[in-house]
Amino acid sequence: MANKEYADKNKAWLAQKAQEPGVKALDKGIYYKVLNSGKPDAPRPGRGSVVVAHYTGRTINGKKFDSSRGGAPLAARLRELIPGWGIALCNMHVGDKWEVYIPAEMGYGRFSQPGIPGGSTLIFEIELMGVG
Repeated sequence: MANKEYADKNKAWLAQKAQEPGVKALDKGIYYKVLNSGKPDAPRPGRGSVVVAHYTGRTINGKKFDSSRGGAPLAARLRELIPGWGIALCNMHVGDKWEVYIPAEMGYGRFSQPGIPGGSTLIFEIELMGVG
C-alpha cells in the first residue's frame, strides 16, 4: 500500500512539472517534453504494435530504476507495457525522443516494484527507434 504522504508529494511534483515551459499534456494526466523530434511523417505505433525504444526510468528524486542504455533497446508489444507508455508512445513518431511524466495511476499505481515505491510518478526518457 502506498504511503499517502509520498503519493501526495508525487502528485504535487507532477502538477508543478505540468506548469513548466515546453511541457505538454496527453490523456490521463500524462505530460511530456520533446527532447528531439523525428520526421513528422515517420511511423507511429498503435496499441498492437511492437515498439523498439531506448529508455531510462527515474523517480522524482532522480533515482534511476531501469534503463536500456548501454545495452539492447527494449522491444515489446505496446499493449503489454504500463498504460502510460501506451498513451505516450501512440503519440510519438519514430525518431522522437521525449521525457515523459507518468502519474502513478498510469504506471504501477499503489503497488511497489523493485526500486519504485507505490504511488510513484514515473519519469521516462524514451527514444522511439522502430515500430513493427
